Amino acid sequence: MAVLTINGTQVTLGDDPRTTLLDTLREQLGLTGTKKGCDHGQCGACTLLLDGRRVNSCLILAIQCEGSEVTTIEGLSQGQQLHPLQQAFVRHDGFQCGYCTPGQICSAVGMLEEISNGEPSDVTGRGDVILSRAEIQERMSGNLCRCGAYSNIVDAIHESGSGQPLTQEVTES
Repeated sequence: MAVLTINGTQVTLGDDPRTTLLDTLREQLGLTGTKKGCDHGQCGACTLLLDGRRVNSCLILAIQCEGSEVTTIEGLSQGQQLHPLQQAFVRHDGFQCGYCTPGQICSAVGMLEEISNGEPSDVTGRGDVILSRAEIQERMSGNLCRCGAYSNIVDAIHESGSGQPLTQEVTES
């Protein structure tokens, strides 16, 4: 029996060591905000936070999370008060069908934490990270949106992370 904390509540899981964290959340615990997309770790629909780091929950067994803190989309809000990223997604219409939205938001929360920790990416390398369109696109590249709401998603993440609307970047030809 594995014990872990999900959205602030301690949970004891069943004995089946073959169950993914995604299936445990959805089928055993009724937390259906985390979506099953490809079930192969390629689309990001199942992204959640494991000890503050973003992970694809379809690729990790629930039993591997023993002693860990899991935060799903349901755990980001404080009662009726939405998380700032959830609010920004609403303001910027960062969703169309909404299927990828929980994974996008959880991934963005983790991504903004990576940036605040100064973790490099292929865009910035080492040094100060600038929250630009290119930086957000690179860091969010593991989360797919089949509706193509990427521009609005990037705008929502930028506003939430910087407090400023994203201005159009000018590139030289």
